[in-house]
Amino acid sequence: DVIVHVRDITHPETVLQKATVLSVLRNLDLPSHLLDSMVEVHNKVDLIERYKPAEENALAVSALHGHGLEELKQEIEKKILTATGKKILTVNINLEGPQLSWLYKEATVQEVEVMPEEGTARVKVIISSSAFGRYKNLFPN
Repeated sequence: DVIVHVRDITHPETVLQKATVLSVLRNLDLPSHLLDSMVEVHNKVDLIERYKPAEENALAVSALHGHGLEELKQEIEKKILTATGKKILTVNINLEGPQLSWLYKEATVQEVEVMPEEGTARVKVIISSSAFGRYKNLFPN
């Protein structure tokens, strides 16, 4: 669904390494949308003072120090959701009904926040558009 290209930005041949990786990927006859949506990651930015990527969409990270990893996670999640046609939604459900069970079967449930006094829950899911359409038809409220 997504290609993540992690480069050691401190390596003296990092530009040549990128060109080599791109050449190999092109020779694999991958779909162009996959190559076009590749996530470019520049690692080891902690070793270069005030590093800013020269490439427009590159993410600067330091795996050692954790710098930029949250942004990387968000970017990968965004690309995967786009590639798979899914979205992340939070829905409010009645705990007495079958909605929660249905969501566990038809989607990926990430979080369930129960409000016992109301008999409801807030459920965060990853769900396809078609499954969400079925959900809305089955549970219009």
